[in-house]
Amino acid sequence: MRAATRGHGEHHEGPADRADRMEILRRHHRQTLWIPWTVIVLGCWQLLAPATFGHLEPDLWTVPSGGRGAWWSDQTHDLLRARLMTVSDFASGLALIVFGWRTLRPDRPVSMWICCLVGVWLSFAPLVFWAPTAGAYLNATIVGILVVALTVLIPGMPNMPLYMVHGPAQPPGWSYNPSSWAQRWVLIVLGFAGFVVSRYLAAFQLGYIDRVWDPFFEEGSRRVLNSDMSHTWPVSDAGLGTFSYTFEFLMGYMGSPARWRTMPWMVTLFGILVIPLGLTHIALVISQPVVVGAWCTICLLAAAIMLPMIPLEVDEVVAMGQHLSAARRRRDRNGSLWTVFWKGGSAEGCTEDGRSPDLADLPDQPAAVSAASVWGMSLPWTLALSAAIGAWLMCAPAVFGTGRPASSVGHLGGALALVIAVGACGEVVRAGRWLNVPIGLGIAIAPWLLAGASMAAQVNATVSGIALAALAWPLGTVRERYGTWDRFVR
Repeated sequence: MRAATRGHGEHHEGPADRADRMEILRRHHRQTLWIPWTVIVLGCWQLLAPATFGHLEPDLWTVPSGGRGAWWSDQTHDLLRARLMTVSDFASGLALIVFGWRTLRPDRPVSMWICCLVGVWLSFAPLVFWAPTAGAYLNATIVGILVVALTVLIPGMPNMPLYMVHGPAQPPGWSYNPSSWAQRWVLIVLGFAGFVVSRYLAAFQLGYIDRVWDPFFEEGSRRVLNSDMSHTWPVSDAGLGTFSYTFEFLMGYMGSPARWRTMPWMVTLFGILVIPLGLTHIALVISQPVVVGAWCTICLLAAAIMLPMIPLEVDEVVAMGQHLSAARRRRDRNGSLWTVFWKGGSAEGCTEDGRSPDLADLPDQPAAVSAASVWGMSLPWTLALSAAIGAWLMCAPAVFGTGRPASSVGHLGGALALVIAVGACGEVVRAGRWLNVPIGLGIAIAPWLLAGASMAAQVNATVSGIALAALAWPLGTVRERYGTWDRFVR
């Protein structure tokens, strides 16, 4: 094995030619040979699932909530969805057996990726075919999670020893590492919590349970989950949330503490799941009182879980973006930008992460590890007060008895102000607080132009809106450094 090389201010360790890397790959494959055998076992399990869980037993079939049917038919075609679910499970099991067998030999990345995609499909198929029984839904999604974990999480990315670039984990100029396990564990916990909550809502929409518990809005949840807005989706919208949360908490496990530069594609996908899709989820929830005229407590809980994930993840996306930008400018040893995006690369100026505590220290040092999980976030009093004003505006229509359309100003404007205030707690996107200036001014003016608001409600909206706009001016506390991104933290 050749000696370690040093270049561009970064120390690289590991094999320098393909023969050495292939030997590492073979050793790694021998150590994890239990994984393809387990995939084959899961394939056999899934092959027999239709007979085991009664996919074709009419007495076990459920009726989706609100009288809706599958996207291609109405509820009279239950036999069709049962047959399609049966074919899907059988074909998925067969694919896992065939391609799992192929991965018994090393250097079979395509077969491993196909197994992973089968796991993704198993998580999605019960939504597409409106799985006729709760057993079919639960079995397919759990097997799907296990297959994804076995193919790309536990052993690492297929064939990664052939191109992995070693080196320090902390981004250039940063005061902490946004991909450390101390940063990621809270995202995993929140993602799993969102998965559990969304799965409960999906169970109602798919017909596995008859009612949704709601301690505050009584029948509001049923109205929201069976609303025309919900029915516009070809599949269960709560099920889509479950699918999204599934991969949010799984992807939290993926990659090393240097994944911002070794796996840019994965950080990009994770960022898309958390940020734009998360904002879409939140937007749908906060539109409920305007579009449906009701709130859903568990839906609000799902949105509340998603909201802090956005500022917690955005710093890792920024670090990854800086890496790709530097790679584009350099055009050197890492290859093309396309290669760097899919296979990662080294970065100039990286430093060792000597600050992040080990996740193993959580039982003994819960305070230190918990504090490290929110590095990159801070809560100045201005943002805290803005969030409180947003929450108050959401409640104000009920307090003042405001009718439509003026009540929509409080519901939507307050929710948007709250989302922006929490999102701006992420220091790399602190500038987002400026969005509360036009929102605050709109809240201050709109109730005077719309019917349904009393004088007290109008004055409250004006005072609250002006306060929101004024509170957006101070930058507030910024505790960390972000390399070249520091100039955007204003």
